[in-house]
Amino acid sequence: MARSEGAGRLTPPAWLTAGMRPAPAPVPWAAVLRASVALSAPLAAGLAADRPAYGALVSMGALSGVIGDTADAYRMRVLNIAVPQLFGAVGVTLGTLVFGHGWAAVAVLTCVALVSGMISSIGAVASVSGLLLLLNAVVGAGLPMPDPWWTAPLLLTLGGLVVLVLTLLGWPLRCAAPERGAVAATYRAVADLYEAAGTSAYDERRQAVTAALNHAYDLVLARRARQHGRAPAPVRLLARLNVVVPLVEAAPAAHLRARLVGPLPAEVPAAVRKLADAVEEGRAGDPALDLPVPERPSEKAVDHALRHAAHVVHETDPDPHHVDDRLGRPAALRVRIRRTTRAVLLSGASWRYGLRLALCIGLAQALVSLIAVPRSYWVALTVTFVMKPDFGSVFSRAVLRAFGTALGILLAALVLAEVPRGWWDVPVMMVLAGLIPAFSAKGYAFQTAAITPVILLLSDVLNHQGFGLVLPRLYDSLIGCGIALVAGYLLWPESWHTRIGDRLADAVSDTADYVALAFAGGERPDRSVRLRARRALYRDLSTVRSEFQRALTEPPPTGPRAAAWWPLVVAVERIVDATTAARVRIDHGAPAPAPAEAAEVERELRELADGLRADDTLVEVRTELPGDENGVLEPLRQEVRAARAIAGPDLR
Repeated sequence: MARSEGAGRLTPPAWLTAGMRPAPAPVPWAAVLRASVALSAPLAAGLAADRPAYGALVSMGALSGVIGDTADAYRMRVLNIAVPQLFGAVGVTLGTLVFGHGWAAVAVLTCVALVSGMISSIGAVASVSGLLLLLNAVVGAGLPMPDPWWTAPLLLTLGGLVVLVLTLLGWPLRCAAPERGAVAATYRAVADLYEAAGTSAYDERRQAVTAALNHAYDLVLARRARQHGRAPAPVRLLARLNVVVPLVEAAPAAHLRARLVGPLPAEVPAAVRKLADAVEEGRAGDPALDLPVPERPSEKAVDHALRHAAHVVHETDPDPHHVDDRLGRPAALRVRIRRTTRAVLLSGASWRYGLRLALCIGLAQALVSLIAVPRSYWVALTVTFVMKPDFGSVFSRAVLRAFGTALGILLAALVLAEVPRGWWDVPVMMVLAGLIPAFSAKGYAFQTAAITPVILLLSDVLNHQGFGLVLPRLYDSLIGCGIALVAGYLLWPESWHTRIGDRLADAVSDTADYVALAFAGGERPDRSVRLRARRALYRDLSTVRSEFQRALTEPPPTGPRAAAWWPLVVAVERIVDATTAARVRIDHGAPAPAPAEAAEVERELRELADGLRADDTLVEVRTELPGDENGVLEPLRQEVRAARAIAGPDLR
């Protein structure tokens, strides 16, 4: 027993090793082929023209495009690749202008880091743009670029255009396929949810439905924002997506019914999957449903939602004036730009992150200006990757970056030591480039391991340092990780004293609002308002879940505190489900509760939210929550009691 306990003490903590386990993800073969061609072809062209440095710069630009190509819809992929390339061109131009200028380079890169950090909070495209702005500025200030000054930005942008052209080859044949596939995926996720009704797998399937809906709405609404508001194709797609929402709303009632009387008939999920096939193939026509006769309110809710969905999916031309956007249409472009600019300039979080990144980059550049560090740009590159806010925890990224860099350098050492420079670089680059999208899906450490040898190989083409690059890169990475940990993490108490309960408290308060809306005065509330509120709440809960999962990778005290609060995150999601199930049952014939019952549940939730904001550990709470044990709200009261018990003093 002692030996076992001793072995347990030597086991690394879960928060430290979580990111070192590869995530189960399929290999994106199309992306692998695209990356191999995009990075190796410019290298071959440069060798053929006796301009290997030019080819390496084009390949570097292609690498940026490969990293940024993360969207599904073609329109979003154009933005994700093209817009960041423009910022990258600006960055390398600024870096080239201060190359070899010592403290002027420190000042310029520090200012660029401030801007990069602030704009990264806007969204996905802005985040990649901020990343390339800073990365290319660091590369331009650290590596000698060919003359004249505009050569490097032109070649890097050309590399991004190569990736963009390869990406858009399938657009004429599959222009709307990603959006249709995303909407069809929501139907299949709902089918899986109905199959899991009444089982322990239900919660996990519900989270998958939320993610699928979020993704589909983002794609479809983004497409509508770039086309005429009432164009037939996007209107039809949005109508088919909207009718998934009633199916999702009926699922909690179906789950409750399955726990009492058994699983749903197999015809129900089978019918949903048939609708998914019709959506993905773009078929219309006469819907044919073979469903059992519903008897209970929950069964009637599922039957009604499914028949309505079948009618809309098979409708040839939906009325564009009766298709609403369940999450709201995007605002006009000028309005969004104005809002975004104001949010960035006035946001405390935006300024704090920008200042943190600027401090780290300034320290990195000052350090390599004072101490002779060979090819010192790698220190700032490491800081940039580690400090990206949407890549996860700073602490865990620093650890994973060091781990991934070590693996990548080991692979690069084999290549630089055994493979002669020249035309052999082309097949080697084809293999190494293909590993980037394949490994990126496995996790941050594995992405780092794949990118490191590619950058080292391209750097060697520019500076001809050969195997001598290997050990300095490892030292530089460790220095960069150390700067990020100290100046970007430990010096900012908000990083390691995160009040993760605050965001959860907001979610609980929003849940109380949803309960009040669902049972307002015992009357039936406006359904469209309730649907919007529920979708927004599920999206917020999905964000809360992501933040808690990120916090779980932090060292103490944040990681253990997140683990302690994690059951309450699940409990709040179940409360929302129970509220939806109760409202659906009422809408289909179940007796409505007394207004006082709903008000009591709402009050309990508001007390819970206030307690979460007041302290990390709650005081004694009441969990009796009396009411009609046979009423429609009883399952909801049970979930609220469970949440209050989880948040009680025993959590300490």
